[in-house]
Amino acid sequence: MDKSAHRDAAAKRRAVAHTGNGADAAQHACRAVAHHLEGAFGSKLSRVVLAGYMPMRSEISPLPLMMAHPGPVCVPVIVARDTPLEFHRWTTDAAMQPGRFGAEIPLLAEKIVPQVLIVPLLAFDQRGYRLGYGGGFYDRTLAQLRARGEVLAIGLAYGAQAQPAVPIEPTDEPLDLIATEAGLLHVQGRGVA
Repeated sequence: MDKSAHRDAAAKRRAVAHTGNGADAAQHACRAVAHHLEGAFGSKLSRVVLAGYMPMRSEISPLPLMMAHPGPVCVPVIVARDTPLEFHRWTTDAAMQPGRFGAEIPLLAEKIVPQVLIVPLLAFDQRGYRLGYGGGFYDRTLAQLRARGEVLAIGLAYGAQAQPAVPIEPTDEPLDLIATEAGLLHVQGRGVA
């Protein structure tokens, strides 16, 4: 099965999971991430920059985590094809506008660099690899952020999005953790905060 067939199948599984228990699953997954971050960063958490995303279609929502985070929060912005993402500061009362591919982005473009990156996905496996939409934006972004220093990459998903193995390429960057409504999956071999 090629990547496009994997994407189609994964999108269908995600849509079913989203319809079945989307809001509850998001609350549970976000709570698991928040608990992990509290343990990992302790009193420094209020200085940790968290990147979430504005959910589209049947993506599990990171908004409960973004709204509860005590530190700065940002969302990804696609600047151009084949480039890493930029991140712009987000607050609950930020004026928003449609960005490329329809995701909402802040009207005011204040760039900040995240230390924790919450990543949407279509499918994931136990190795920490994710199947995205095919643009490579998160892979390029993770490679760039990791080259600069430590960043914690956490996939946010419904448990139904798991599959035995997602097809990978040499440029694919693994996640450090994956959060679902069932809790956290710690990826073997990934050093995490």
